[in-house]
Amino acid sequence: MRFTSLVVELIRARPLLVFWIVALFQAAIWLLVPLLLYRGPPGDLATALAFGREYQVGTDLGPPLAFWLADIAYRAAGNHMFGVYVLSQLCFIVAFRVLYELARTIVGSQQAVLAVLLTMTVTAFGAPGLTFGPLVLAFPLWALLLLHAWQVIGQGRRNAWFALSIEAGLLLLTTPAAAGLLLALAVFALATERGRNALESIDWLFALLVITVLALPYLIWLVRADVLGAPPWPALDVLHLRLLRWGELLLSLMVAMAGLVLLVVLNSELVNWKPEDAPVIVRPPADPLAQNFVYVFALAPALGGSLVAALFGVDHVVGGVAIALLMSGLAVVLLSGDLIHLRRLRVLRVAWLAAVVAPALAVIATTVVQPWFASTEVATSIPASAIGRFFGENFERRTNRPLQAVAGDPQLAALVALGPSRPHLLLDAAPERTPWMTFARFNELGGVVVWRASDTAGTPPEAIAKRFPGIVPEIPRAFERLVNGRLPSLRIGWAIVRPTAP
Repeated sequence: MRFTSLVVELIRARPLLVFWIVALFQAAIWLLVPLLLYRGPPGDLATALAFGREYQVGTDLGPPLAFWLADIAYRAAGNHMFGVYVLSQLCFIVAFRVLYELARTIVGSQQAVLAVLLTMTVTAFGAPGLTFGPLVLAFPLWALLLLHAWQVIGQGRRNAWFALSIEAGLLLLTTPAAAGLLLALAVFALATERGRNALESIDWLFALLVITVLALPYLIWLVRADVLGAPPWPALDVLHLRLLRWGELLLSLMVAMAGLVLLVVLNSELVNWKPEDAPVIVRPPADPLAQNFVYVFALAPALGGSLVAALFGVDHVVGGVAIALLMSGLAVVLLSGDLIHLRRLRVLRVAWLAAVVAPALAVIATTVVQPWFASTEVATSIPASAIGRFFGENFERRTNRPLQAVAGDPQLAALVALGPSRPHLLLDAAPERTPWMTFARFNELGGVVVWRASDTAGTPPEAIAKRFPGIVPEIPRAFERLVNGRLPSLRIGWAIVRPTAP
């Protein structure tokens, strides 16, 4: 009697159920990790929340939509980072669900699940799953845009134009890479017969109008801020260095695809040379245009985003790894043919699980082990809640007013800005970046200036003392990290600037 794995039977009979199991499993992992280990926000998330709290149409961080949504999620969770972490995982779940729907229309439901499983191994390694920002929010928007673009171009569905226009406008409000991504879609449409047929109607004019209305406020800000235009091209004498940097970025994309490549190799005939009656996942023949659509958008964002980043000195692939490799899993499924044999199912299950869980284990190891072997600080070990509460309560006790502004060390000031009263952030070393809070306004409202204390007296750094003359340092306050290891306690020097306004 022949027995088939329960996983294979579920993929064949209930592919959507399999999708929800794996998607929620990955989301649960990335929600448990910060709840158990994080005492402070990862990366630049605290600064992003401080900017989002101001609801500016535009800042030097880029288009505003991601920062607005982060602030809304933070407030909805009672000023707790859990709301932002949930929002981040919702973005990934939506993106995978949309990818499943797109793959289903091209390769059928059963192989669509395989495409999502492969893509999860890529995003687990390469995407900033907890640092919510433009790169995370752009992920589901780009997936939605590709789905509705295929419905317009490949399936001739005119009713998808409206959704496409909304998503394009929101993408322009999310990431500077949106213009290049939309250009790639337009070029593909013009290069294909069905795409040109779709553009013969006037629907695209209405879509362009919707996009313009959505993006117009940010475009006006770009013009007023005099930042509209392309960055300067690199000089010829450094061009070879930029090309080397392009190779490094491409290599980083290959590293992000390590889990996907491992699964493909383990399932290939090169490794499984013994005859085996492997279960088969079948699909109907794919539309040739659909294959071209998948291959183009599996390669164009990765190659174009890495090249633009290298030429103009951006430290990451333009648009982010998640966008660059969104279609990689579906492309591999298409290249595998109409019949996909699942060989050595136990090995494949273990390899997939390891690829998805390994990044979370790496985060845990970094948080717990790194402080004992390196002198670098783990940002997520800093007790953000205790810092914000301490300075907010002390200011209110001294002045009988809630804390309304904070300045000094950018990292520490951003953490204080997450406090209960949500004070405004002043980046005093670069005040043009925070136009909502000037030095005059800071002195009028009063606030707290913070820095990393280098002595027991809490003497402020020379630069801060010059920008805030006359401040009287208080006794430094020591805070314990989650794991101090070989690092000393975090000692924060601080001073209060008393308000002058009645």
